[in-house]
Amino acid sequence: MPGARIVAEARGWIGTPYLHQCSVKGAGTDCLGLLRGVWRAVIGAEPEVVPPYTQDWAEPSGAEVLLAAALRHLTEKAVQDEAAGDVLLFRMRDGAIAKHLGLQGGIGAVATFIHAYTGHGVIESPLSAPWRRRIVARFAFPAGAF
Repeated sequence: MPGARIVAEARGWIGTPYLHQCSVKGAGTDCLGLLRGVWRAVIGAEPEVVPPYTQDWAEPSGAEVLLAAALRHLTEKAVQDEAAGDVLLFRMRDGAIAKHLGLQGGIGAVATFIHAYTGHGVIESPLSAPWRRRIVARFAFPAGAF
């Protein structure tokens, strides 16, 4: 089952320190680096080279850089159609661009997500109401990639 494989790999990154623009299990990663590392482990080579990016994720310009990349490489789903292993994109405040992501761990009453969070590193957090309100998009890894 692909979702279980994705979640197991993401959980293997728990405890990796937060380090902007990095993607090395155990050494350092940011939220995009976590997704990139899970992709490499379960699918293989990354689909494109990631250019340098700032921590504000193009907020000043309003460009939806992260969302556009997700639309290029992942399969969009309805936000409420949750499954283990889904990629969740978040807007950290109303009217802002999507600039944080995580991978769905548990679903239903025990919903969680795994993410690299500034000051905490890679952790698994409850997908609580405040986090759910911030979800702007949900994606699955591409079908047939496993």
